[in-house]
Amino acid sequence: MDAGEFHGRELGKFKQAAFAVLPLGSFEYHGPHSPFGTDIFLAEGFSNLIRKDLNGVIYPAVPYSSCPGKTANYEGTISVRPSTMIEYLSDILEGILKLGIHRIVLLNAHDANMGLTRSVTEYVTIRHPEAKFLLVNWWQMVEVGKSAEIGFIGTSGRGHGGPFEMSAVKGLRPDLVNVKPEDPEFREIDKYSTLPYVTVEGSPEAWDGYTGLISQTAIDKGKMIVKEAAENMNKLIENWIFGTKEGDNHESGVKKANNRD
Repeated sequence: MDAGEFHGRELGKFKQAAFAVLPLGSFEYHGPHSPFGTDIFLAEGFSNLIRKDLNGVIYPAVPYSSCPGKTANYEGTISVRPSTMIEYLSDILEGILKLGIHRIVLLNAHDANMGLTRSVTEYVTIRHPEAKFLLVNWWQMVEVGKSAEIGFIGTSGRGHGGPFEMSAVKGLRPDLVNVKPEDPEFREIDKYSTLPYVTVEGSPEAWDGYTGLISQTAIDKGKMIVKEAAENMNKLIENWIFGTKEGDNHESGVKKANNRD
């Protein structure tokens, strides 16, 4: 269901929904081969792949967000101050909750939204104890170990504007990505540790507003990525809404998330 199509006399439709979906994007430079609206197209695209029988209502995507220094300084990027974004997103979520929808999926396509969204949802639950949020980053719906199976050679394909992300865009909108032979490519930097860590750099190595072996971008890989991500996303949402049944052959993403604190 598309929330933007509801009429004023149809407020009851909101209350009938099992959950709301708020797609989160950005307007950000993704390299010469990729659209500025990459994260918007991905957030909206995956929102539209949520199964109808799960009975969710999809809200319009948030198109602008805070962008890191490594992309904010590239011409064309529009970056919103984090403080503004926190207040703006808080108001949106509270507006949805006031309609009686207590479960909200935040379907994110922009890395810099992760911290902001977690802070906002934790804050909103103080004011609305009945609220339940599921934060879904679409790229985490495909295991990194499946890179070779997807068809990436000598690379995971991951990274901003890289072949994994841009193949996914091609899987949804084949017309939006255009890699040319003269576009520079960047090999991945060796990881500092096998353990999780975060680095923040204004000018990373192997970077010019994007990264990766972009010549490996392809629509067939994109279709595989989109299919895998959509299936896992729907399993996760289904488990979150209805719970898991004993003997399920897949582990709930909710359980995984609960074990990360």
